[in-house]
Amino acid sequence: MRIVFMGTPDFSVPVLEACVEAGHDVVAVYSQPPRPAGRGKKDRPSPVQARAEALGIPVRHPVSLKGAAEQDDFASLNADIAVVVAYGLILPQVILDAPQHGCLNIHASLLPRWRGAAPIHRAIMAGDTETGVCIMQMEAGLDTGPVLLRQTLTIEATETTGGLHDRLSTMGAKLIVEALASLPSLTAQAQADEGVTYASKIDKAEARIDWAQGACDVARLINGLSPFPGAWSEANGERVKCLRAEVVDDALSAGEVKLSNGRLIVGTGDGAVSILTLQRAGKKAAEAAIVTQGWTPPARFT
Repeated sequence: MRIVFMGTPDFSVPVLEACVEAGHDVVAVYSQPPRPAGRGKKDRPSPVQARAEALGIPVRHPVSLKGAAEQDDFASLNADIAVVVAYGLILPQVILDAPQHGCLNIHASLLPRWRGAAPIHRAIMAGDTETGVCIMQMEAGLDTGPVLLRQTLTIEATETTGGLHDRLSTMGAKLIVEALASLPSLTAQAQADEGVTYASKIDKAEARIDWAQGACDVARLINGLSPFPGAWSEANGERVKCLRAEVVDDALSAGEVKLSNGRLIVGTGDGAVSILTLQRAGKKAAEAAIVTQGWTPPARFT
């Protein structure tokens, strides 16, 4: 098929590669414009742009698709279909209608649960035990379109957003290839009216750990915000990121710290969590047993 691909972050790269490897003609890639990054704050292309250029695919990065000129340019590609995954721009109706078969979106949740910007983070933070990928026919509403294919996977007890992100990206890449191959025979299923939730964008203000919360909530926050932005706490004035945790059976007061056989245990409002991975300021993330070899944690996290 003649495809326009629209995506920006790392999550989208395996999907682009899968479309190419399946033999489809990706005639253009749309991605967010390069942004300042690194110490020098030089413009850096998105992961999708970098991969597309390596594959020899033309890349476009308009700041908007609302103008007539950009819409005409898109229509002139004469695409059979557009594949959209974590692109970052709202698509006007004229764009949605331009390809012969419209636009397909790969969404990392079991719609209608977790429509919106951060479905992976929110699923873990909410304590969901399963999630998945939906291939959705796009329409004007926010992730409201009918679903062509869906696949489910289990969220492991201490799984982080980083790990789940990679598994869902791989799943999405396989599922879109299946959808494109079977498109004429697929029946779109309208989303249920019940069970709708919204995955709002992650705010860095959410990242400070409140140890007075329950152990399950604290562990979910830590795992859901890992690796970015990273849930954090203060230890003797030093900001420490907690990047993976599990609930344990210990009786400690909220924020109280205990070292036990290389394990870093911290009390919460109703129990305790074991911090499995953490990162001190200016250091690399590592397992707790390694970090605590050269560092004596404080008596309490605040």
